[in-house]
Amino acid sequence: MDLEKLLVSYLDKPIDEANDDELFLACLKLAKEKAAALPLVQGEKKVYYISAEFLIGKQLGKNLINLGIYDELDELLTKHGKSLSKIETKEKEPSLGNGGLGRLAACFLDSIATLDMSGDGIGLNYHFGLFKQLFKDHKQYEIPDEWLDDKNMLIDTGVSFPVELAGKVYNSHMYDLDVIGYKGNKNKLHLFDLDTVDESIVHDGIEFDKTDIEKNLTLFLYPDDSDEDGKLLRIYQQYFMISNAAQLILKEEKEKGHDLSKMDQYVAIQINDTHPSMIIPELIRLLIKEGLPMKRAVDIITNVCAYTNHTILAEALEKWPLEYLNKVVPQLMPIIGGLDYAAARAYYNNPVLQIIDENNIVHMASMDMHYTHSINGVAALHTEILKNQELHAYYNLYPGRFNNKTNGITFRRWIMHSNHKLASFIDELIGEEWRTDATQMERLMYFHNNEGTLQTLEDIKRENKVRLAAFIKEKEGIELDPDSVFDVQVKRMHEYKRQQLNALWLIYEYMQIKNGHVPPRPVTVIFGGKAAPAYIMAKNIIHLILCLQELINNDPDVSPYLKVVMIQNYNVHKSELVIPACDISEQISLASKEASGTGNMKFMLNGAVTLGTLDGANVEIRDLVGDENIYIFGRSSNEVINLYNTNGYHARDYYDGNEHIRACIDFITGPELLKIGDAEMLEALKDNLMNKDWFMTLLDLESYCSVKETALYDYENRAWWKRKSLVNIARSGFFSSDRTIMDYNRDIWHLK
Repeated sequence: MDLEKLLVSYLDKPIDEANDDELFLACLKLAKEKAAALPLVQGEKKVYYISAEFLIGKQLGKNLINLGIYDELDELLTKHGKSLSKIETKEKEPSLGNGGLGRLAACFLDSIATLDMSGDGIGLNYHFGLFKQLFKDHKQYEIPDEWLDDKNMLIDTGVSFPVELAGKVYNSHMYDLDVIGYKGNKNKLHLFDLDTVDESIVHDGIEFDKTDIEKNLTLFLYPDDSDEDGKLLRIYQQYFMISNAAQLILKEEKEKGHDLSKMDQYVAIQINDTHPSMIIPELIRLLIKEGLPMKRAVDIITNVCAYTNHTILAEALEKWPLEYLNKVVPQLMPIIGGLDYAAARAYYNNPVLQIIDENNIVHMASMDMHYTHSINGVAALHTEILKNQELHAYYNLYPGRFNNKTNGITFRRWIMHSNHKLASFIDELIGEEWRTDATQMERLMYFHNNEGTLQTLEDIKRENKVRLAAFIKEKEGIELDPDSVFDVQVKRMHEYKRQQLNALWLIYEYMQIKNGHVPPRPVTVIFGGKAAPAYIMAKNIIHLILCLQELINNDPDVSPYLKVVMIQNYNVHKSELVIPACDISEQISLASKEASGTGNMKFMLNGAVTLGTLDGANVEIRDLVGDENIYIFGRSSNEVINLYNTNGYHARDYYDGNEHIRACIDFITGPELLKIGDAEMLEALKDNLMNKDWFMTLLDLESYCSVKETALYDYENRAWWKRKSLVNIARSGFFSSDRTIMDYNRDIWHLK
């Protein structure tokens, strides 16, 4: 049956007479039925990708693309005066992740399926995600992000497993999402939930009783763990996730008739950051229950499991008090104790290598490094820092386990879905092979001096800027000039990502314009990102940005030349509008602190030019595009590491010794902003920048302002800038998640 007949049969009326809500439900049913008919990818060996986050975004459009029917459906609806892109907005975005960790996991699942590898994701079915971000009085507030209704792609499997938590058995409920490979077969994302979870217990924003596990277990991603109850809830969540994962894996192994003593021949498990680390002792425990000796069980699970480290920040390497684990998962403690004794105490006698330290704190990353066969970083620089600095003791012990797997993004989502016109234009230039072989993007270099090609790229960029400007006008009430430079920093709010550095440039530029020094072209600075509810300084940074937005956008002397937008509740859907419209991609973390980044890759793919530090994957972007097609500023990672090691950075010295820096810092609590903002929040941020500044904002402020000014002036050489843009697109093929997954499989999983 052709698409038109199918849609009409679902609608029970002509397409012309259906409204967008009816068409959305019909398209959803179409995608579900087409996906259901696809066979599962089969293979002798299967990978299970376990992650606390899967930031999958809206599914309808992506699935239609991978099913190979998006363009046909779009043409059909257009013929009847309907808009598929408008219909797609009816879908609620699944609240299953927060930032780069979850978005990466989603890209990896797409690539595993597209490459016809047998591999499923395993996570939790959060009812409210992290939270929905609201701005009021120039401050962030949090409310539940409701998305679960009957209008989504979830499949109720009816599968359930018993999970013992603090001596009580809870019965899980597994929901699946089809993960469709591009014009191929499918895998699954398994999401576990409890039927007893009660959304009504949430009050006063995102407050709820953290002790009522039966009602709260899967309410929120990363519940606030600033108190004991929050820490315990995190442990409940993590064990619930991995216990279900372990039981599902063993169930599937038995159904296939595999000998569990040879499980490492058939199963690979990727531990995405430290949240799923308890999968190691849990599987060992279950294999012992199946009759295997502990030593054999340990060897099998070590061969099965691999660990991805996503951070250089010690705070993100999870560690839990032993007494908390004893409360929640007492059944695991004999295993964890035995693993600690065998790995760290008996053989190596080095406190750094212990799983359980002298303060009875259990280090999840230590368990991962002792009892997995692979430890990978996610960018070349990140992996070298892990080997030579942060995890040096482990590298000395297990040098053969350490390897790099530079992150990647799926081009299906980040250009084919979010930037249709650019994708179609690339097809015209080099054919469609790049859609499954991103290395073909390099062929665009043949056109880097072709004026017609460069102008078309410019026209597509401007269309995307007009689209974003219309969206921001509708949602934020701010009028943007599409002919201004769109300078974008959209990331999770964190001091090391240095949104405060960008905010200080805004202050600097505001003062420059007030003194008659206007930029060569108006500049629009766009921010987006959420601060964790308990992260006070990150919330203070948001407050400063929102105050500057109010001040700058309403100043008649400044607003013709400078605008500021902080996008409320930034998510995947909004990123699909922002990224194609960006001219300058801000990647300004403190060198040595950003593991990789993937936003930098998405912006590059869509023709933005990076302004950043030599950190994370920025290093590899620079190597690919050349110094003339990227703007690098600031101290190197080695210089920063040396400053930390020698206590060589003192923010106050920069404040006292440089009048421009001092003027920018003082402006934070000057009369203009105090008239708008909260004095206590602004004072706290100023004090932090002057006297602590742990992530060395002031160290790079002058360099940042200078290089940013250069980029803004270079933008005026339109022919030169358009060539920079094309080179970034052409050289982005390396950052396909297909390449990353092939690297994982070649070196770690060995799927057959």
